[in-house]
Amino acid sequence: MRKKIVAGNWKMNKTFEEAKALLSEVVNMISDEVTGDVEVVLCPPALYLAASRQYITSGGKVSLGAQNCHEKASGAYTGEISAPMLQSIGVDYVILGHSERRQYFGETNALLAEKVNIVLENGLTPIFCCGESRDLRENGDYIGFVKDQVTESLFHLSAESFAKIVIAYEPIWAIGTGLTASSAQAQDMHFELRQHIASQYGDAIAQDITILYGGSANEKNAAELFAQPDVDGGLIGGASLKSREFLTVVKARQ
Repeated sequence: MRKKIVAGNWKMNKTFEEAKALLSEVVNMISDEVTGDVEVVLCPPALYLAASRQYITSGGKVSLGAQNCHEKASGAYTGEISAPMLQSIGVDYVILGHSERRQYFGETNALLAEKVNIVLENGLTPIFCCGESRDLRENGDYIGFVKDQVTESLFHLSAESFAKIVIAYEPIWAIGTGLTASSAQAQDMHFELRQHIASQYGDAIAQDITILYGGSANEKNAAELFAQPDVDGGLIGGASLKSREFLTVVKARQ
């Protein structure tokens, strides 16, 4: 049975005091109000990860995620953070290949393959992001493009390693634009991704892989999106910065 996950990507937001307040609110709300089997992953800025651990109990409903990591285990890479460092402070998940990392920092599919490797080697779970631009959606082979992202960054993995991946489909045209893919559009792409995975690793692994939707999901549309048979949860941006709104999204998935 596929794991249901709602991950909150805080991006570059919140001061330390604000982050502590939000963490406390969200963790307490989840403890008090969430009764289902959904796993919540909170991804604050890297600066706050170590302090965040005190709010999150191992083995509970909430896990800790990082927003990125370097592809090397250590070295002269000023300002970077490695997977072994994240593992050493109790991080569980790492977001890789977010569209903003691809766009602003030039991250390629080949580079992301290296990042996936180092994250898995350190016992962490990658949340691998893939998705297409608005121009590609309207004028090109957007399905082929997204499949290529998965192929070039993940299909070098053994079946055992691939089975540990979480995938997040994020239509770039629906991130921070106020636009959202319809539930049918989200389902169509998630289905295509699952079929693509099945072609490489077989149907059993494809049916067991968690695929999240990551395009401006919020308290108003989450229930409809999560009702789709191949949408297993969400990678939530702006809505994760408000505790009550985020909890509504989480409850839509439980």
